[in-house]
Amino acid sequence: MRKIRFIPLIIGLFAASFFVLLGIPQQEREPDIAEARGGRVLNIYSSRHYGALEEPFVAFQEETGIEVRVSQGDPRALLERLRAEGDRTPADIFFAVDAGVMSLAAQEGLLRPVESEVLQDNIPESQRDPDNRWFALSQRVRTIMYNPDAVDASELSTYAALADEKWEGRLCMRPATHIYTVSLVSSLIYHHGYDEALEIVEGWVANNPTYINSDTRIIETVAAGGCDIGLANHYYLARLLAEDADYPVEVFWANQETTGTFYNVNAAGVTAGARNYDEAVQFLEYMSSLEGQGGDEAGFPGSNYEFPTNPEAEPNEIIGEFSAFELDLTYPLWEYGDYQEDAVRLLEEAGYGFEES
Repeated sequence: MRKIRFIPLIIGLFAASFFVLLGIPQQEREPDIAEARGGRVLNIYSSRHYGALEEPFVAFQEETGIEVRVSQGDPRALLERLRAEGDRTPADIFFAVDAGVMSLAAQEGLLRPVESEVLQDNIPESQRDPDNRWFALSQRVRTIMYNPDAVDASELSTYAALADEKWEGRLCMRPATHIYTVSLVSSLIYHHGYDEALEIVEGWVANNPTYINSDTRIIETVAAGGCDIGLANHYYLARLLAEDADYPVEVFWANQETTGTFYNVNAAGVTAGARNYDEAVQFLEYMSSLEGQGGDEAGFPGSNYEFPTNPEAEPNEIIGEFSAFELDLTYPLWEYGDYQEDAVRLLEEAGYGFEES
C-alpha cells in the first residue's frame, strides 16, 4: 500500500485545520465537540471551504433536529488529524474534496463500512467505496476553459494535447501545491503510465504556463486575454456565469474521444471512532436523497454548482445548460489515492511550478 509523500512546500502550505462550531465561544469549542448539550449532535471534519455551516447542513439540521458542528481544514491536514486521534477522534463524519484522501482514510481503517439500503439505492457503485466506507455526494469536473475570441473549440481535444508547442505562452494552470493538480496528474499516470505522463507534463512545462493559485483567477485571466486557455473546475465558471450570463469564457470537456473528462468528488464517510453513528448514517442518507442532492442552495451539489451523484437528481440550471459530456469512469475513484505519491514525484521531476508565476 502506498503512502503519500509530500515535499516540504506542500506540507507548509497545508497547515493545521481551524475549528468552527455554531454559536459556541471559541474557548469552549474543543471540550464540547463530542457531546450534545441536551440533544442529538453530529461532529463533522470537513475540507470544504464554503462557510462553517453550509446551507445543506442547515437544511439537515432543521429537518432532523440534529445539531451539526463542523471542524474545517485542508483534506490532508484533516487526514493527519484523524490518524493522530485514532479511535479517540471526536469526528463522526469525515468529509473531503478529494477521492484520493478518502480512499487513503478507508485503507488505513479510519472509516467504517455503512450498511444502508438508502445509500445503496441513491449512490451508484462507481460513486462509492467498494466496501461502503465512503460515498461521493457531488462531482467537480476539471477541464479546459477557453477564450472563444482566441481559440476555436476545434483546436482542443485532450489534457495531453496541451503539451503541443502551439500552446506556448498561452496556458494558465494551478501550481503543483494544490490537490486539483495532483489528482489530475494522477489520472495521467493511471491512463498513460509514469513515463508517458512525465513527457506530457514536461510538455506543459515547456509551454511556459502561467501558474495561478486560484481557479477563479485562472478563468478571469482567460477572460481578460492574459491566457487563451486554462485548467479549472467547472463550478468556478458557473459562479461567474451566475453573475454575468455573457461571461466571455467557455468550457470544453477534455478527453471526450478517449477516456472521458477527469473529475473528482466531495465524499463523506463515517469515522471508525464515531460516537454518533446513527446520526452520521442519517446525515449521509439525507445528503444522498433527492432533497439533499437538489440543484438549489439547500441541496449539497446545488449549493456550489456541482453535479449530483444521485442519478435521479437534477443539477443546478446553470450547469444543466452546459453541453452534454462523459465523465472518466475508467479511473476508479477508490484508486485515486494509489497514484498521488507518484503524481507529486512526477511534478517535481518535470519541473512543474510549485508557486505562482
